[in-house]
Amino acid sequence: MTGKYRHTLGNRTYQFANLADLMAKATPSRSGDRLAGVIAQSAEERVVAQMALADLPLKTFLNDLLIPYEKDEISRLIIDDHDAGAFAAIAHFTVGDFRNWLLSDSATTEMLQTVRAGLTPEMVAAVSKLMRNQDLILVAKKCRVVTAFRNTIGLPGRLSTRLQPNHPTDDVTGIAASILDGLLYGSGDAVIGINPATDNVAQSVKLMRLMDDVIRKYEIPTQSCVLTHVTNTLEAIEQGAPVDLVFQSIGGTEATNSSFGFDLKVLAEAEDAARSLKRGTVGNNVMYFETGQGSSLSANANHGLDQQTCEARAYAVARKFSPLLVNTVVGFIGPEYLFDGKEIARAGLEDHFCGKLLGLPMGCDICYTNHAEADQNDMDNLLTLLGVAGCNFIMGIPGSDDIMLNYQTTSFHDALYARRVLGLRAAPEFERWLSDMNIFRNLDDHQLSTEVPPAFARALKNLPAGSGQ
Repeated sequence: MTGKYRHTLGNRTYQFANLADLMAKATPSRSGDRLAGVIAQSAEERVVAQMALADLPLKTFLNDLLIPYEKDEISRLIIDDHDAGAFAAIAHFTVGDFRNWLLSDSATTEMLQTVRAGLTPEMVAAVSKLMRNQDLILVAKKCRVVTAFRNTIGLPGRLSTRLQPNHPTDDVTGIAASILDGLLYGSGDAVIGINPATDNVAQSVKLMRLMDDVIRKYEIPTQSCVLTHVTNTLEAIEQGAPVDLVFQSIGGTEATNSSFGFDLKVLAEAEDAARSLKRGTVGNNVMYFETGQGSSLSANANHGLDQQTCEARAYAVARKFSPLLVNTVVGFIGPEYLFDGKEIARAGLEDHFCGKLLGLPMGCDICYTNHAEADQNDMDNLLTLLGVAGCNFIMGIPGSDDIMLNYQTTSFHDALYARRVLGLRAAPEFERWLSDMNIFRNLDDHQLSTEVPPAFARALKNLPAGSGQ
């Protein structure tokens, strides 16, 4: 394969060892690729790699696999599920042609829906490497992915939120207070989702029942999820727990997912089990996946690929199971993979673009760890950019501070800000509930009611002061 990928600039010819090397060298700079030793050694080398990548036919990615077919079930999934008919309309493009077409008026929302099954993760990862931030935003804005369970997520002009009431000891009083607080700010239409501090089946079932009680008591048109391991959720279903969504963190290589303790067969079993419960009222998308650049490298399972390409490959896994929600937890792993606010913002826009282009209901956990070179102003910037780009959902956490997972993300107030300044609204079913409960006085400008709804006031008053364990 040596000599296959090269580009001449002036009197110098740059040689790239293979397609993986070319993809990595063409990637905008980030700390994770530097850590992996795959980064371009200079800005000039990066630009040359991008030029070489732009000249590459899209068909190359169907014939020159980054991870061999026989060695990786994600590679097999990508090739076996590829729709040649959908690809036909763009099969003659180079990566550069593809970029130009995506940015043109010919690439309408309807046309992007037509070709998405013919796109592979590597194709969309490649084209993203040739794009400026505004290009990623413009194309993602044209992509529309709508999913449903107890409400409808991803409609035009809508921005949903995951209400994330985590607690460091899974104290049910603290969790319940956070849920009520979030609902009073209009958060929670994407999902009420808890990361359990104690990750076992018994605790997961306890938290599932808590959220189910709240949803049923107040007749909230939303869904709940305990973000426990997929095998725990399967066992909870067998025990008769009220499971709405099945969660799993996923990666873009078989080795990554093996390190997470699952494979595609397990996900298929979980999807079938959750759908059999028939708990959705307006739809039956039952899976919730989280991803993040750097997960494959941190598991020593990246096969020499750059982290953004590995991330895009994870979207092949997600697409297989028609999820209600997918979000990239963009700055969660730390500065070893995305060093500062600039790298986090770029990664968030890349992930949202790639996921949407592949047909996923992409959201983003706009976040950073406390040892990263980032702050809440950086998150404000990315929140605004993703809102403009048509992001399906974001996180809502009390005060932006997840006191259980120890990282900084977006708050209930941040979601309210984004909806107000960008003219976005909650899911329609949830929005009607907010109006009926008099949580919002005016849906058009998201004016909050000056009074707590009586039912919530009673609930807050009756919360015990001590531990709810």
